[in-house]
Amino acid sequence: MLAARASTVRNVQRLGRSFATVVDSAGLKVAAIDHNQPTSAVTILVKAGSRFESKPGVANALKNFAFKSTAKRSALGTVRESELYGGALSASLTREHLALTAEFLRGDEQFFVDVLSSFITSAKFTRHEYEEYVTPVIEGEGVAANTDPAIRAIELAHALAFRSGLGASLFAPSHNSLTVEDIKSFAASAFAKDNIAVLGTGIDQSVLAQLVEKSLSSASSTAATSSSASSYFGGESRIEAHGGPQTVFIGFGATGAPNAGLAALSAYLSPQPSVKWSQGLSPIAASLPAGTTVQSVYLPYSDATLVGLLVQGTTAAGVKEAGKVAVQALKKASTGVSAEELKTAIAKARFNAASSLDSRDGLVSVLGSNVLAGSDASLDGSLAVFDKVTAATFSKAATALVKGKPTYVAVGDVHALPYADELGL
Repeated sequence: MLAARASTVRNVQRLGRSFATVVDSAGLKVAAIDHNQPTSAVTILVKAGSRFESKPGVANALKNFAFKSTAKRSALGTVRESELYGGALSASLTREHLALTAEFLRGDEQFFVDVLSSFITSAKFTRHEYEEYVTPVIEGEGVAANTDPAIRAIELAHALAFRSGLGASLFAPSHNSLTVEDIKSFAASAFAKDNIAVLGTGIDQSVLAQLVEKSLSSASSTAATSSSASSYFGGESRIEAHGGPQTVFIGFGATGAPNAGLAALSAYLSPQPSVKWSQGLSPIAASLPAGTTVQSVYLPYSDATLVGLLVQGTTAAGVKEAGKVAVQALKKASTGVSAEELKTAIAKARFNAASSLDSRDGLVSVLGSNVLAGSDASLDGSLAVFDKVTAATFSKAATALVKGKPTYVAVGDVHALPYADELGL
C-alpha cells in the first residue's frame, strides 16, 4: 500500500512539473503532458462559448458543424479515415469555450491534428449539411435539455444570475432563425490565433508544437470575439413542467476570478458522502426527508462564479422541506464553521479539483483557461490556491455570497413548489 501511495505521489509530482505553456513561432498557445500512455489526445480550445455568440444558439450550431466538410476532406471522408485509424472525434461546448478533441493511438498525431485544424482553417459550412445533419442535432439537444428539469433549472439560473454573456444558453432556441451565414460569420470571428489554445496528452510538447505551427499557421491573426465583463443580478423564476422530479435551484453569484473559498463552501455543503451507503457529515445530509436529494453546484468561470444547491424530490412538499434545510446550512456557513469542518471542506474541495484532472475532459476544463491566458497550467498551481483558504477567508466569501440577491428557480408543479421567501431566502 505504501509503495502504491508513493507511486501515486510521484505521478502527481511529475504531472505538476511536465504540464507547461508555450507560445510557438506561429503565435499559438500549446500545452502538452506525456506520461508515455498508449493513447494520445489533442484538443483545440477556442473562445467560442455561448457568452461570445453573436446570435442566440450560434455557438451550439458551430459545435455541431464540427467535422463536417472542409477543403481537405468531406464529412464522410473524415468519418472513414478516423475509423481507419481507430480514433474518436468529439466536440463540446461550455459558456466560454468550444473544444474540438481527437483521441487516437500514439503515433497517429499528424493525421488527427490535421483533421482538427482543417475545421478551424477551411470549414465549408455548406447549406445542405446544415439542413440535413446539423439542424436535427440542434433540435434533438434542445428537446433533451427541455425534458431534464435539472438542466432547465441551471440554464434559467444562468440567465437570471448574469442576464447577458454568461447568461446565454448552451442550447439554441426551439424556433431559431439561424442561417449558415450566421454560423460562418461567428466562426470567422472566433477562429483567430488569440482565441485558440491547443492541449495535448500522451504527446511530446515539441512534436505537438511543430504540428500546430504547420497546420494552424494560416489561421487569422485578428481576434474579434468579445464579451462584456460579467455582472451578477439574481432573481426568481418558475417553470411548469411534467414527467420529472420536482426541482428547485437555490443559488448565489460572485464576480471576479474563481475563489477557492467558494469551492470550499460548495464542498462543505455537499451531502455526497465519502463512504458509499453512509450518511456523510454534511450539515444537509442528516436532515433530508425521504425521497429528496440535494446536489451542490459550483460553476466557476473566468470572471464570475455561480454557487448553489439543486434540490429534487418526488413531491413538492419534500422539496420544500429539503430546501429549508439547504438554506439553513448555507446561512450557517456564512456565520462560521468549526476548525474540523473547515479542514474537511478544504480537503474535499482539493480532492475534487485534483480528481477532475485525472480525465482528459477535466484537464481541458480546469487548465484550458490558463493555457489561453498564457498563465501557469500545472496541477500544483491549480491546487496551491487551497493553501490560502482560512477560517476568515472562508467566512468572508460565504458572507459576501449570501448578502447578495439569490437566484431561485422552481421547475415542476409551480402551484405547489415553494417560493424563495418560503425557504428563508
